[in-house]
Amino acid sequence: MVGVPAAIQPMNVAALLMTSRSLRVLLVEDSSMLAVRIAEMIRRLPDVDLIDTVDTESDALHRVAAATPDVVILDLHLRIGSGFGVLRALTRAGVPRPKIIVLTGFDLPEYRNQAEVFGVEAFLNKSRDYHRLPTLLSGFASTQPTGPH
Repeated sequence: MVGVPAAIQPMNVAALLMTSRSLRVLLVEDSSMLAVRIAEMIRRLPDVDLIDTVDTESDALHRVAAATPDVVILDLHLRIGSGFGVLRALTRAGVPRPKIIVLTGFDLPEYRNQAEVFGVEAFLNKSRDYHRLPTLLSGFASTQPTGPH
């Protein structure tokens, strides 16, 4: 609008819808100390939002259903249940699932193979591959669809 300061012009709805939205991440981790470290790392990433941290299989499934995260960072050994239980339930649900990054201290070949069967996007060892999380999340964020969630 000519003559009207930009600060008070009505928002262009099309322009608003064309802006990219933040990548929504759910962290499923039973170690509270590691969960705090990962949450701090996520908060420093542009265009990435941590929506919640949970530590059980049932809480993970409830939060995925309620919050529809774009990515789940998933530990395999949880306080109650397992990451494989989460993967099985999400596969059986028959709906599009979030991207999954398995982050585990149990980097066993059979675990890695089973995770690949479930189609996870990445399988990381907590002590050896932790540093790859920011790059993976930033890469997922850069390919986010535009518009509101």
